Amino acid sequence: QVQLVESGGGSVQAGGSLRLSCAASIRTFSFPTMGWYRQAPGQERELVAIITSSGTSSGSTNYADSVKGRFTISRDMAKNTVYLQMNSLKPEDTAVYYCYARPPTYWGKGTLVTVSS
Repeated sequence: QVQLVESGGGSVQAGGSLRLSCAASIRTFSFPTMGWYRQAPGQERELVAIITSSGTSSGSTNYADSVKGRFTISRDMAKNTVYLQMNSLKPEDTAVYYCYARPPTYWGKGTLVTVSS
């Protein structure tokens, strides 16, 4: 069973930065698409950023409008790891952040990010 293990969550003041990491437990296969979703209390899970790669290229990225210009997604294909650099954090970024990979589809257990004003 493939596992996605997230790390890097925590608490930060508004304007601060955090870097999330997500490592897939499998090394013999690279997921074409990896990314991050988030879910705030009482809200539905929403896309934050995804990155789709082919071969050895880093591929294309897609961001939610609310994080464009502040968050950057990247990946290390050899390590089957995806990162999310989050800058200029806002209180509304507070949520549980979930790593995502496909195909086939896998989800991480989530890491909490709390941004205080």
